[in-house]
Amino acid sequence: MVIGYTTGVFDLFHIGHVNVLRNARSLCDKLIVGVSVDALVSYKNKVAVIPFEERIEIVRACRYVDLAVPQESMDKMDAYNRYKFNVMFVGDDWYKTDSWKTLEDQFKSLAVRIVYFPYTQTTSSTLINETLENLRTGHPDQKK
Repeated sequence: MVIGYTTGVFDLFHIGHVNVLRNARSLCDKLIVGVSVDALVSYKNKVAVIPFEERIEIVRACRYVDLAVPQESMDKMDAYNRYKFNVMFVGDDWYKTDSWKTLEDQFKSLAVRIVYFPYTQTTSSTLINETLENLRTGHPDQKK
């Protein structure tokens, strides 16, 4: 059985999230998804719009997800020790970064494959947040 693992904040759940989860699930028999807890989101100096308890329930409701778990740490080796996945899915914005090159080397010794998915350029939670803020404040660049 191939066990896949991916993580995310999954704030303002959108088509990019669906694409990642659908594509990941198509490449494994069981997909485990780590949903970042609110305290972990703050490491990026951000605050999730939707609270963790609601975000994890949204992810659990997705038909591509077999198990949604809290992600309380960025430590991917800790996640591996908990879930023993064979493949990890991540956005291609991390491809060839120093931290992920190191992780690839560590996971290679454990026979864990890393698959990079293309980042959905047309939408993101950041873009949705900015659009909503512009609509709320009547930003002049937004048509009514």
